[in-house]
Amino acid sequence: MADELQFVENGLQRTQIDEFFQDELGRAGYGGMEIAKTPMGTQIVLKAEKPGMVIGKGGKNIRKITSTLENEFGLDDPQVDVQEVDEPDLNARIVADKLANALERGWYFRKAGHTTIDRIMDSGALGAEIVLSGKVTGARSRVEKFNRGYIKHNGEPAEEIVDHGIGTAVMKLGTIGVQVKIIPPNAELPDDFEIYEDVEVEDYIAEGDSVDDLLSGEPEEAEDGDEPTLGAPPEDDEAEPDADEEVLDEEVVEEDAEFDEPEVPDEADVEEELDDLDAAVEEELDEETEAEADELMDEMESSGDDGDEDDDTEGDDE
Repeated sequence: MADELQFVENGLQRTQIDEFFQDELGRAGYGGMEIAKTPMGTQIVLKAEKPGMVIGKGGKNIRKITSTLENEFGLDDPQVDVQEVDEPDLNARIVADKLANALERGWYFRKAGHTTIDRIMDSGALGAEIVLSGKVTGARSRVEKFNRGYIKHNGEPAEEIVDHGIGTAVMKLGTIGVQVKIIPPNAELPDDFEIYEDVEVEDYIAEGDSVDDLLSGEPEEAEDGDEPTLGAPPEDDEAEPDADEEVLDEEVVEEDAEFDEPEVPDEADVEEELDDLDAAVEEELDEETEAEADELMDEMESSGDDGDEDDDTEGDDE
């Protein structure tokens, strides 16, 4: 058989076994199972709210379950182990069955939903969600949701951390589906973080390496395919320089020595130059102002002469 078909067959067999336990152990508070194949046979761990009802009087029920698994489902030497659920209100399968039974007994869906989700949160859950779908109150189907706390709907946390449970309530108007999702307490979510106060950085640094050494160090050359690391400078820099390199260094030093140092002017000379520059600027300004004043006077005189000539012409006309 191909590997793909084997996976499909194993999943189908697991689903059928789960439905068998749900029908057989519903009154005992069935809370899920775990199947693992071992060299000695098939190990099955059952989680139940009432382990005594699963085992039965003198182990009658457990022997019946074992024979059914071996004959009808073809499991090799099934070994059934029953474990009690510590907190039933944090098991999604048990909560979904209880809520479905409450709806079948006549509880109003809002009261049943709020009461159930409050009990889940009181047990310490980080978040919970209840979804009721079907003909809840009338002839028309709809979906009702009850949310509390924080819940994940997609991604790996939704599959690995969130506990899922499904139940069915058979009513006169039709079937109502019950879905329950619970995030148990102390669950480690990927977006959780902690803030530490009064913590020294040295506590999180390896011995022998300080922050200054890590920041100031240069990457060492990789040896035998290793990645370069921060630390001391490479050994090649510590090697003695060649004779040619020494000669070049000496020549550069001699050339640098030939340059003359720039002369720094005296403060007195700088002040004299500034004074001369200011005097020249003032003379230019005085000449410009005198020229402008002469032009203004000429304009005023010419305008006065024109006025007198006009007055004379007016007198002659009279």
